[in-house]
Amino acid sequence: MIVSVEKPNATQAKSAEQAQPDANKLVSNDQFTVPQNNAFGNKFRDYEVGARTDKVEQHYKASHINQTYDFVKKIREEYKKLNKAEMGIWECCELLNEVVDDSDPDLDEPQIQHLLQSAEAIRKDYPNEDWLHLTALIHDLGKILVLPKFGELPQWAVVGDTFPVGCAFDEFNVHYKYFRENPDFKNPKYNTNNGVYSEGCGLDNLLMSWGHDDYMYMVAKENGTTLPQAGLFIIRYHSFYPLHKHGAYAQFMNEEDKKNMKWLHVFNKYDLYSKSKAHVDVEKVKPYYESLIAKYFPAKLKW
Repeated sequence: MIVSVEKPNATQAKSAEQAQPDANKLVSNDQFTVPQNNAFGNKFRDYEVGARTDKVEQHYKASHINQTYDFVKKIREEYKKLNKAEMGIWECCELLNEVVDDSDPDLDEPQIQHLLQSAEAIRKDYPNEDWLHLTALIHDLGKILVLPKFGELPQWAVVGDTFPVGCAFDEFNVHYKYFRENPDFKNPKYNTNNGVYSEGCGLDNLLMSWGHDDYMYMVAKENGTTLPQAGLFIIRYHSFYPLHKHGAYAQFMNEEDKKNMKWLHVFNKYDLYSKSKAHVDVEKVKPYYESLIAKYFPAKLKW
C-alpha cells in the first residue's frame, strides 16, 4: 500500500533549522536529583546483580552473536520501506503498553510509563525546550518492532545497548565476551580498530547494530519531522552507551557529533535515572504532548 505523507513546507523546515538549539547557551532550572538505586533497590545499569540479571545477560549474548555487518545491512533495507503501518505518534505511544524491555536491568514496567517519566522530568527542568520534551516522549517508540504487526523481531534485534558493526567490537560493550562468537569477530575486513570506516567520518556514516534507535530515527526523518538535528541525534544514539558513557569509538566523531553529544548527555540523565514505579497520569499530560506532536510531526506517519 502506498501512503501519502504530509511533508513540512519550506517555512517550517527553515524555522526548524533556525531553532537549532545551542547546548552552550542552555538555560535550565535543573533540580533533578539522581537516585542511588533503581526500582529494584540495585545500582543503575548493574549487570551483575538483581532478579533480571540472567534474562539481561542472555539478551546480550544473543545480540552480540547475531548482530553482524551483513545482518544489519539486510534488515535496514527491509525496514527502510516503512510499509508496516500508517499511524500518528500518540497512537504509537499507546502500543508501548504491550512492551517490556528484556535488556533493561532497571525497570520492568510498560514502556509508555518510562517515556512519560523521562519527558516529564525534562519538562520540569528545561521548560523552554519543548523539542527536548517531545524527543524524550518518542525516543523509544521503535520498540514496537517486537509486536507482530511490525515484524515481531526478537528483543536482541530491538533493545539494548547499540554499537557499530563493520569494525572491532570495543571491550566497553556490556558482556563483551559474547562477541567472540560473532562471525565478524575474526573477519579481517571488520575486526580492525576502524574496520570499513575512517577516523572522523561522522557517526552518521557508521552502520549501527539494528534496533529501536535506528528504526525510530528512520521513521522520524523519512516522515519529515521538524525536530532539530540534536533531537534526531538523541533518538539515534541514546543507546550507544559505549560511546557516550565510556568514550569508545570516539575516533569516528566529527565536529557536529561533538556538538550534539552535549545534548545527548543532558538527555541521558533523565532517560536512565527517571525510571520509577511511580506512574505518570497519562490523560493529564496527553493534551500537552499532542500539541508538541502536531508542531513537529505530520498527523500520520509511515512505519
